[in-house]
Amino acid sequence: MAEIFSGRLAVIGLGYIGLPTAVALATRGIDVVGVDTNPRTVDAVEQGNVPLVEPDLAVGVTGAVAMGRLKATTETPEADAYIIAVPTPFNADHTADLSYIRNAAEQIAPKLHGGEIVVVESTSPPGTTETVSRWLGELRPDLVLPHATEGIPDVYVAHCPERVLPGRIMIEMVTNDRVVGGVSPRCAVKAASIYRVFSQGKILLTDAASAEMAKLVENAYRDVNIAFANELSLICDSLKLDVWEVIKMANRHPRVNILSPGPGVGGHCIAVDPWFIVGAAPELSPLIRTAREVNDGKPQHVANQVIRTTRRFRDPVVACLGLTFKANIDDIRESPARDVVSLIAEALPNVDIRVCDPYVGELPPELADRPNVRLQRASEAIADADVVALLVEHDKFKALSRNLLEGKVVFDTRGVWRH
Repeated sequence: MAEIFSGRLAVIGLGYIGLPTAVALATRGIDVVGVDTNPRTVDAVEQGNVPLVEPDLAVGVTGAVAMGRLKATTETPEADAYIIAVPTPFNADHTADLSYIRNAAEQIAPKLHGGEIVVVESTSPPGTTETVSRWLGELRPDLVLPHATEGIPDVYVAHCPERVLPGRIMIEMVTNDRVVGGVSPRCAVKAASIYRVFSQGKILLTDAASAEMAKLVENAYRDVNIAFANELSLICDSLKLDVWEVIKMANRHPRVNILSPGPGVGGHCIAVDPWFIVGAAPELSPLIRTAREVNDGKPQHVANQVIRTTRRFRDPVVACLGLTFKANIDDIRESPARDVVSLIAEALPNVDIRVCDPYVGELPPELADRPNVRLQRASEAIADADVVALLVEHDKFKALSRNLLEGKVVFDTRGVWRH
């Protein structure tokens, strides 16, 4: 019978993936310690509260803390297993910034005694997990790490990428298949025992680099397909055609399924991960690079449309609806909507700009210091506005009365109000 983990586990990073993973394990009987550098996050979790918006997560956190299975701290504890779920942003040259993973490895290394499992969940370029094994080996020369032996190591190191959709994380965390890649086959088997605690999907074992690449490929595939839709939107715009109508007609073909265009691509996965593939093989990835450039360029195109339109008005008011990277969540990381608003605000420092998002309680730093930009309820902002830009298809925006839009210049980047 396949092994199922039953020890104490620490999750390093209590963000959009780390905290749900901690909850999934804790609510199934595992003692979990969540570690985060942000004291406010730690305090919130310790009190059974959730520092982010995600359906069903609040109930899970409250229950896990009440049962005594989930604790939070800023200090990395001793544990039988560690899951690293920290950010992996990219540098200015689009190479991966692995400093957060390196810092996590440095926190874990002094706590190792032998027999522990270390899993990297952070999305990263091929070879990163083996690099973590090497870092741990350098920090703990008294231990044998899997990159240095074909036998049984003292510490098992593996990669298991998350593959969940914000807004459905707690469902997909359990139901989706998981890919577990070990620095050695033994490492993959040991790491898989953790995910068998809560996973109802298949657990596929492979090597660490293949697991890392699989996650990048998933998001690059989506990025390329979205870029096709976004490029179509640019072409249709120049030809005065309704891109959503064109796509609807094309999708009537039984083997065509074109995605919907938008103001760009956001989030910490699709907007970032393809660059890791480009960085690994820059001469062999012109399609993936071009897709990234198309999607990265879309916010500027949308902003330019709004900026040009404001010139029709003497004292224009612009309402920008949405800051998050997708509908009905609070995550603004790599958000194209956020980029559009920032570009408009920078180009029009004297124009009154109203920003509306029911999931965002305060403006991001690049907008907060601008005297001409403020948060406002959508209905009020639209009432005052000359130009309205719908950037995120939140359900609350979809439910707005179309009568509010009469007499306004509307840029519907999501196709929500096209009829």
